[in-house]
Amino acid sequence: MKVVKNIVKIARNVLINESRAIATVAEFVDDGFQACVEEIYASKGRVVVTGIGKSAIVAQKIVATLNSTGTPALFMHAADAIHGDLGMIQAEDTVICISKSGNTPEIKVLVPLIKRTGCKLVGLVSHVDSYLGQHSDYLLNGTIGEEACPNNLAPTTSTTVHLALGDALAICLLQLRQFSSKDFARFHPGGALGKQLYLKVGDLIEQHQLPTVSENANIKEVIIEISGKRLGATAVVGEKGGLLGIITDGDLRRMLEKNDDFSGLRAKDIMSLEPKTIDKEDFAVEAAHQMQKNNITQLIVMDDTIVVGFVHFHDLLKEGII
Repeated sequence: MKVVKNIVKIARNVLINESRAIATVAEFVDDGFQACVEEIYASKGRVVVTGIGKSAIVAQKIVATLNSTGTPALFMHAADAIHGDLGMIQAEDTVICISKSGNTPEIKVLVPLIKRTGCKLVGLVSHVDSYLGQHSDYLLNGTIGEEACPNNLAPTTSTTVHLALGDALAICLLQLRQFSSKDFARFHPGGALGKQLYLKVGDLIEQHQLPTVSENANIKEVIIEISGKRLGATAVVGEKGGLLGIITDGDLRRMLEKNDDFSGLRAKDIMSLEPKTIDKEDFAVEAAHQMQKNNITQLIVMDDTIVVGFVHFHDLLKEGII
């Protein structure tokens, strides 16, 4: 096997090359870019993103980002477009065509067909004087010096720059739409990310029976309640369900260390005052933050002044919040 020296240096050079290219392209963002964003924002249609080869892969990623941030988008492969997929384009749509050279045969065939539909054409291209650059209504300038590939052939820096411009476009549209974290949660209901944005503490408490004892409960009653509900703790509550304190496994151990005879003790004698609580309407991710901050494994869940449940560290692990 051939040994390649200076692997670390090669990798760093690639990253430096691509980061410098993005910094350079940032200088090309001008009034034309703004006009393109405003056109898409004002449009009643969708964004159709197309390309061929590596540009098609970049196009699919940009479509995914647009859709997830509030801008309806579709992917159309440039080669398939001339074999029927062009029918997905409507007059009110905006088509973004991605190409490094802007002069490939497929692009030269496709551009006049797109223009014939009456929709606006955006060229995302690295050669602004190319066929695509000259025939676009709006131009996203992705000019680069050279690819990170030592042969200056494999699309590397150019695809990175095109991806970054797609991100810039999507985030501009996101901010124009005032797209919030709640909107984001609607489009990302699955997985841990979505759950952080919509899962509330109250959604978790139904997984457990609620362990509670009165302040005058004896120690046997306390142990049975903690053991039976399997949360490692019980809330101590008043007659109307108001919170008085908490008794944990640790409180029981400390009681045994201090007392040889505990037959006369009651819950109020060993409970910890001012336990950590969280409202049932708070997000589950806030419960995770509180547990980590206070180095505890459970929180008492409240509905105003009434104890309604417990949320445990394991609940958050199970849901992928932690």
